[in-house]
Amino acid sequence: MKNILIINGHPDKESYSVGLSAAYKAGAEKSGAEVKEIQIRELDFNPNLQYGYRQRTALEPDLLDAQEKLKWADHLVLVYPVWWGSVPAIMKGFLDRILLPGFAFKKRKDSLLWDKLLTGKTARIICTVDQPPWYYRLINGSPSHIAMKRGTLNFIGVKKVRITCIGPIRLSKDKFREKWLGKVEKLGQKNM
Repeated sequence: MKNILIINGHPDKESYSVGLSAAYKAGAEKSGAEVKEIQIRELDFNPNLQYGYRQRTALEPDLLDAQEKLKWADHLVLVYPVWWGSVPAIMKGFLDRILLPGFAFKKRKDSLLWDKLLTGKTARIICTVDQPPWYYRLINGSPSHIAMKRGTLNFIGVKKVRITCIGPIRLSKDKFREKWLGKVEKLGQKNM
């Protein structure tokens, strides 16, 4: 049985991302997986990494809890809209604050290399875009996918990362959205 952590990075509690998170959770629970969630918009924390890595800022209780959930999980599911080729600001701030040296990675002394501290996990990115996914990939180069997969998850030790890109959302109809909710629930059932 897998331990699955769903992290929703959309700041709006009425967003389609909330429905996608719920669909994945429903599927995962049907499979017998244990599921925990983080709705970033509900956390009480300062998203600004005020001093960078020069000086440590004490973590708020919600961020300490998020780190415990991250350690607990075998499989991470990150759900968010792509805005300006990236994740929403609140999600970026959340990642900046919890994926710290000593927790997610460790810099090697006198080296440009680092040790990855969150190994043995897999991940699924479920993101929405306001353009066809093929256009986002071929014309725009999928910047958020590269940043999240390589620059963040691979950097901390999560090797197997799959991406589900859904779009275009802005002008989508209910039928399109319902179809994707069903597909995402099936991903949850497979724990992928």
